Amino acid sequence: MAEKTNKSIILDIAPLRAEDRKRWDVLARSYKAFYETGLPDSTYDEIWNRLLIGDRIFGFGAHLHGNLIGITHYVFQPTVWKEDVCYLQDLFVDETARGHGVARALIERVAQAAREQKASALYWQTRQDNFTARALYDKIAHHKGFIRYDYTLE
Repeated sequence: MAEKTNKSIILDIAPLRAEDRKRWDVLARSYKAFYETGLPDSTYDEIWNRLLIGDRIFGFGAHLHGNLIGITHYVFQPTVWKEDVCYLQDLFVDETARGHGVARALIERVAQAAREQKASALYWQTRQDNFTARALYDKIAHHKGFIRYDYTLE
């Protein structure tokens, strides 16, 4: 799906496809490095395969002139009190493409998928100190004051 961003570039936002693998690997590893959570190569292979077949996880890529410059991954989760929700788990845009509306276009495409699946909500999270991303998020979504806690199960 071609989308015009707020900076007048034309992106192709589409489900990830086999030919995106090499570039997806670079972007996915950069995303994980940003959050200081590297993974073994086998995990990237497994996730890529699941993304391609839509095995409970889904992804979109943002292409500019045929080059993959941004990715997002999302899942649908059941809830107790309402319809399933959509969790946008990962969002990453190549540093050279930032500031041109790519992240917003990816979020909007996930929102469209959430609407198509009749999800009751779309949400995501980021680190408190991710000020660049939060500047966008504060414009397009609502922070409702929740704080996340992680309980170690190991």
